[in-house]
Amino acid sequence: METAIAKLPEDKPQLVNTPAPKRARKSRSAEAIARYFLAKDGSSPAKPELGDEAQNESDALIQAFRSKGGVIYVVMSYRAEAEIQGGNPILVKRPLEK
Repeated sequence: METAIAKLPEDKPQLVNTPAPKRARKSRSAEAIARYFLAKDGSSPAKPELGDEAQNESDALIQAFRSKGGVIYVVMSYRAEAEIQGGNPILVKRPLEK
């Protein structure tokens, strides 16, 4: 008597045609220079007030953790400029140079 082995059909992954992104997003660090500030005493989300500036994000997080408020603010500066495209002005933001 011969033994027959049944083979199961192989599951092949189906390729899904997804459109490529139109434009790659730039990271924030490539767009502008961020500055980190601790929240001033008495500051609130409704009325944010900047306290001492930290050298970098890590220092800001450590100092905020040690303080009673634990809040930091990140400030990014841009300049608004107009570009003419097809005869129409388009407003764009440009990072400020340090």
